[in-house]
Amino acid sequence: MFDKILIANRGEIALRVIRAAREMGIASVAVHSVADADAMHVRMADESVCIGPNPSSESYLSIPAIVAACEITGAQAIHPGYGFLSENATFVQVLEDHGIAFIGPKAEHIRIMGDKITAKETAKKLGIPVVPGSDGGVPDVEAAKKIAAEIGYPVIIKATAGGGGRGMKVALNADEIEMAFRTARSEAKAAFGNDEVYMEKYLQKPRHIEVQVFGDGRGRAVHLGERDCSLQRRHQKVFEEAPGPCITPEQRDRIGMICANAMGELGYSGAGTIEFLFEDGEFYFIEMNTRLQVEHPVTEGIFGVDLVREQIRVAAGEEMEFRQEDLQLRGHAIEVRINAERLPNFAPCPGKITQYHAPGGLGVRIDSALYDGYRIPPYYDSLIGKLIVHGQNRQEALARLNRALGELIVDGVDTTIPLFRQLLEEPDILGGDYSIHWLEKWLDRTYG
Repeated sequence: MFDKILIANRGEIALRVIRAAREMGIASVAVHSVADADAMHVRMADESVCIGPNPSSESYLSIPAIVAACEITGAQAIHPGYGFLSENATFVQVLEDHGIAFIGPKAEHIRIMGDKITAKETAKKLGIPVVPGSDGGVPDVEAAKKIAAEIGYPVIIKATAGGGGRGMKVALNADEIEMAFRTARSEAKAAFGNDEVYMEKYLQKPRHIEVQVFGDGRGRAVHLGERDCSLQRRHQKVFEEAPGPCITPEQRDRIGMICANAMGELGYSGAGTIEFLFEDGEFYFIEMNTRLQVEHPVTEGIFGVDLVREQIRVAAGEEMEFRQEDLQLRGHAIEVRINAERLPNFAPCPGKITQYHAPGGLGVRIDSALYDGYRIPPYYDSLIGKLIVHGQNRQEALARLNRALGELIVDGVDTTIPLFRQLLEEPDILGGDYSIHWLEKWLDRTYG
């Protein structure tokens, strides 16, 4: 087992890893930018190292600075959290070259799943169901028209190196295909430096369902059920729950075992999430995230496992603590992402926290790096906390979430807390009847 690990991240996820390490008797090293010198993860860690100025490109994304911090402190391994360098295969290779363990999958698996076309081809080979679409990149408009005619409209054109909804356009019919193709390529080039795009059948009212997987890197893997992440704004998740309210136990077992068997065959190591669109009882692969997810606490809630602890153990060469038959789903969990944003436009709202009070009680967890007097910097993501609740069933979880939101106090900046109070009054949310398009339509109706 490691004696000391470095967390190459900030905010609530850095705190999450520090807490797991401390329970395991492992010393932790926090890295930080100048702006984060007074951040909670810096205060909580056993050691800290400033790795650069405020821009993430010069600090949290600086591979030389992070490797140097590791060598200076004698950390044997790095946990990347999510975002930043968590899915950077070059970073993993550099760590390997320096004899530093990466708490995550192999570089080759990150590389495979980081390219959307390669990921889809790999998923097909592993028996994971995929959305009908092009076999690879679509070279020109004529090819796009031919493929669209074969798979049927509507279609969606996506950047192969895409993410966050950029380089993604829908064509509802043949008249729209040329404009959608050219716009998607242009956006892809501007956002990712790569204008290659691919095409898929566009599902009309799908849900976003993701399956949590975990592998030991030696051919054994398990699944930990699914999460429903359909409530999204501009392809960014805001509300996640597990299990999915629309998924039957039979569907869960079927897709879960498909994913677990695929990861075992791949030799995957650590935590990963296989994401699907789900419509009319069918699952369609869209991508795999080769890291811990923001919403991992809802899975921990219903299965009673510590995914970060397990990540560290497997990276240190130990066997997984659980087998598939040990994983029994209990109850229902919901997470809402608390962002420092001003409604209705969701504009980032950095500033000083004048008062902060976290909710408590049975089945309530909050992952946050806030404290009274903390100043939220303007340089990073606006996520400032995650409120997670667990109940014996979905109704109890919703009631607990409503109560906890009423207790949560974040003064000094605008937040998305009022949004969730409003959503909990909506019959569709209470009934679990929503798709990936529901929230944006509701926002248009509510705020105009």
